[in-house]
Amino acid sequence: MSSKEEESEPTSTSPPPAGFSSLGLAEPLVQAVVALGYEEATPIQRAAIPVLLAGSDIIGQAGTGTGKTAAFALPMLHRLLETPAARAGAVRAMILVPTRELAMQVAEAVHKYAKKTSMAVVPLYGGAPMDQQIRALRRGVEIVVATPGRALDHLRRKTLDLSALEILVLDEADEMLDMGFAEDLEAILTSTPETRQTALFAATMARRIASIAERHLREPERITIKAEKRAPGKMPLVRQAAYLVSRRQKGFALGRILEFEDPTSAIVFCRTRIEVDELTDTLKSHGYGAQALHGGLDQRQRDRVMQLFRTGKADVLVATDVAARGLDIDHVSHVINYDIPTAPEVYVHRIGRTGRIGREGVAITLVDPREQRTLRHIETLIKQKIEMATLPTLAALKAKRLDTTRAALITRITGGDFDETRALVQSLAEDFEMIEIAAAALALFQAESDSPAGKAAPAEIPPPPSRPTRPYGAGAPARPPRASRAAEPREAARPYRRPEPAPERPPRPRGKAQDGDSALRVVLAFSVGKDDGVRPADLVGAITGEAGITSRDLGAIRINDEFSTVEVSQSLATQVVRAMKGKKVRGERVDVKPMP
Repeated sequence: MSSKEEESEPTSTSPPPAGFSSLGLAEPLVQAVVALGYEEATPIQRAAIPVLLAGSDIIGQAGTGTGKTAAFALPMLHRLLETPAARAGAVRAMILVPTRELAMQVAEAVHKYAKKTSMAVVPLYGGAPMDQQIRALRRGVEIVVATPGRALDHLRRKTLDLSALEILVLDEADEMLDMGFAEDLEAILTSTPETRQTALFAATMARRIASIAERHLREPERITIKAEKRAPGKMPLVRQAAYLVSRRQKGFALGRILEFEDPTSAIVFCRTRIEVDELTDTLKSHGYGAQALHGGLDQRQRDRVMQLFRTGKADVLVATDVAARGLDIDHVSHVINYDIPTAPEVYVHRIGRTGRIGREGVAITLVDPREQRTLRHIETLIKQKIEMATLPTLAALKAKRLDTTRAALITRITGGDFDETRALVQSLAEDFEMIEIAAAALALFQAESDSPAGKAAPAEIPPPPSRPTRPYGAGAPARPPRASRAAEPREAARPYRRPEPAPERPPRPRGKAQDGDSALRVVLAFSVGKDDGVRPADLVGAITGEAGITSRDLGAIRINDEFSTVEVSQSLATQVVRAMKGKKVRGERVDVKPMP
């Protein structure tokens, strides 16, 4: 295996940045890239495109947001344009990605690059209608972008034929393995021709990836784009910081960080769906445009959330790792680890959501005192020290607000048009000094615009308590003898009194009271169960998302082999049945009926 490494390091001996026209790409592709506003190729593109154009297999290692999609999509399109198809309508190239979001994004990018050609691209992913994808494949398509699970489904149905495949790309291969797609990848790779060209891209290189490369790639050329080195004292593109915060203070700390950092858009990572939902509700109550993204949402809900975030109508996305894998959003300014990831590789993927393609970004991690060892492991992996910062104080927040107010005032003053307010100020100036009038107006403005998140936080967030350590060994003080402890004064013994029995109370039904009929419960039967892989969390997520209720409105949930039951209050039963009619849970269409 040959090796080729390139560092994106600005030195006097490095070659000048290369334009796409100098890489040997076909003219329609160069025109499409220039029309999209790209002028210079990134390091991974400059290194990978010539190798792929030559027909060699490749292993590319580069961080998220470095332009990997164009690095494999452009030479793939070039080779398909230059080489006649062996069979009309056959799939000639396939790109495998870990998530449906990434499948849509990559397919959209390839479509833009191929805009001046006649080649068609189709994304295949779970959660979308199978019959619609089958019709698209039958019409004939040259390029397929697929998740491993859905690609394997089509192969088993014989609706996807890879016998004429010329190029195969494994994008984010490390994430696909982390998500448990190893067996699916093996099955797909063995169903493709051995003559194909294969490109494998990943942010990290684990042993499992090397094993796949040995079995399925032919003398691949390895290209590694190292982290960009900068001059001493120059800030890195992604500023990384950590705050030592106890578990119970994380909510307050997050509110203070969001107010002080004032991100244009942020992704907050949590470990569980429940935590995502609870934190989203808290942020919404504090005035933030927060949206939740986790595996309990169906495709329609996920698309809606992502559309709100991409268009700036939601400024905070609270997500789990599984739901956020593969997201490609250019404008994310901040990534916040509400829960520190247990695997250092996950940290790398998370912070890759910000600082993309030359932009600056911020990665912040909230660390419980017991998790400091995990933080050290992360620093070892990234070979970089993460700054241990101090939470902003109230004084710092007030100074920040004054700076923000000053900037807003300057903008408003330069804008002019004060005819209505000037008369009021002139009348006040007859009785008060002008500076007093301005200060009073500013105080009123600040009182109205104070952040709800700042009001919800305590005056000062106390530091996390240090865990006391018990001394041991030769230098430890001796424990007082048992006799001396017994001699200490004790509280006088109280006479024993038999406690009176507490009055019995009727059992309280689960769920939130609705219109005074909380005692009237209805059991709804759902036509999915254990055999369909359904868990209680799946039903809770689907019902709350579709019916617009909360988990507190649900009662007992029982998962049987072939069906499941959920208790709801009588007033919500019809609403839930209507909302869930025809919807899917774990990919299975649901039939809901009240039980007699």
